[in-house]
Amino acid sequence: MIRESIPDKLLKLSFYLILTLFSVYCLLPIVAVVSSSFSTESSILRDGYTLFPVEFSLEAYKLIFQDQTIYKAYGVTIFITAAGTALSMIFTSAMAYAISVKTVKYRNAIAFYAYFTMLFHGGLVANYLLISKYLGMKNSIWVLIIPGLISAWNMFLLRNFFASIDESLAESAKMDGANDAYILMRIILPVSLPALATVGLFYALGYWNKWFDALLYISDPDKFPLQYLIQRIMNNLDYVNQIAADVSIPNFIPPAITVRLATTMVTIGPIVLLYPFLQRYFVKGLMVGAVKG
Repeated sequence: MIRESIPDKLLKLSFYLILTLFSVYCLLPIVAVVSSSFSTESSILRDGYTLFPVEFSLEAYKLIFQDQTIYKAYGVTIFITAAGTALSMIFTSAMAYAISVKTVKYRNAIAFYAYFTMLFHGGLVANYLLISKYLGMKNSIWVLIIPGLISAWNMFLLRNFFASIDESLAESAKMDGANDAYILMRIILPVSLPALATVGLFYALGYWNKWFDALLYISDPDKFPLQYLIQRIMNNLDYVNQIAADVSIPNFIPPAITVRLATTMVTIGPIVLLYPFLQRYFVKGLMVGAVKG
């Protein structure tokens, strides 16, 4: 057994110390938001943001959960995250597998076309005219899903992972009479779980945090996603008053600051819970997908 030298121990200790300090630095803002969301409006105005509630209160959470706006926004966000991630994984996997197979004709041209879109695009105005005027998708919930179905970066990540799988697996299946769709679904995808989990998490985060598309194309309040709702609450005090007006609480003064903080906590909760389940695949998927160019 090789014993660690004193310099190695000091170096390891310094790494642990730096990581601990960085973790505390990252956690402090979250703790302050959680604490302040459970505080009264007056205590925040008087004492500022604190790590522990000075005057405990659930007024902000009562307000946002008694109004239907937050539930509708949750429903929209869950739908676009679930449906968008599933559809994106299907289309991205199919395209990535097609250009990873060496016998596919024009696969390099297709790959270059996808790569070209990573470097150049038509811009915001052209994109807006295409979606709203020619495709007629304005104020449709599908405008939050369809334009982002395939990410070129995620597609290349999956293609590199598929290309690292031993070709003999697909060749032996073809000799037994399997077609490409069967090989992809029954052989390639089951052995690509780390890459699929990583890319799936990328897509899920993208759809969960989608607010800019809603800002451009959605004007119906019933179709607002969560992140766009919180963006409006953050920037518009009148919107908080509008939510409070729908809630019948006697002598109630809208807690504008704590409502913003409570809404922030409500919106980040579910997506944060995904990380512990996908973390074990995350690093492996990224590393293997990045080895081959």
